[in-house]
Amino acid sequence: MTDFVELERRGPVAHLTMNMPGSLNALSDAMLAALRDRFTEVGGDGTIKVVVLKGAGKAFCAGHDLKEMQAGRESADKGRAYFADLFARCAQVMQMIPALPQPVIAEVHGIATAAGCQLVASCDLAVAAEGTRFGVNGVNIGLFCSTPMVALSRNVPRKVAFEMLTTGEFIDAARAREVGLVNRVVPHERLESATQELAEVLGAKLGAAVKIGKRAFYDQITLDLAAAYEHTAAVMVENMLWRDTEEGLAAFIEKRKPDWAG
Repeated sequence: MTDFVELERRGPVAHLTMNMPGSLNALSDAMLAALRDRFTEVGGDGTIKVVVLKGAGKAFCAGHDLKEMQAGRESADKGRAYFADLFARCAQVMQMIPALPQPVIAEVHGIATAAGCQLVASCDLAVAAEGTRFGVNGVNIGLFCSTPMVALSRNVPRKVAFEMLTTGEFIDAARAREVGLVNRVVPHERLESATQELAEVLGAKLGAAVKIGKRAFYDQITLDLAAAYEHTAAVMVENMLWRDTEEGLAAFIEKRKPDWAG
């Protein structure tokens, strides 16, 4: 099953490639299972400090497999149980990304549509090739992108998200960066190297600090202001008491490279 998502190690960076180019890496039952398995695998590997998620072929991800969804209607309940299970499994996979201890960077090209756009929005960071198109275009076929809306509306301004959802219109990479859906836009020929460079910057940091910081980022963002400060202050106290943090501060003061034990 994991063959649908290939894993390549480049030092502390794990590259996960969705490898169903014939379906534009649609989130079929098999693809969702493969992503779940790979996220579980990399999440449990303490030697991996950054994860890059990409798609093989012409596109990053075209969203759910519509042919598979239509086939689900053949059951006696017209697909109700299958659809409920499908969207629950997809939501589980999307929520695994912010829960991973490592930062996850989406490396995006071609198109990222519907649940594929949701996948980009669920990642911690995103680098896109010039010319990439993003859309939550289900409304064009009568299916409002309600579940993709969750991640999208937590990434971009409310009116931008609502416009994309109700018009079904696509935005290009430049607009996606402008509204906060992606971090960087680069020429297509630079996509892989630029993403790797960003991953290496993150990978050079103290992994434990990035891990505790990522968890705190997602924990505090749902809290009110006072609770967020209370929570993050406790996280910083814990962080400050680490041996490697003490060493990092001393190295900065003494103008030398820190000797982190990891």
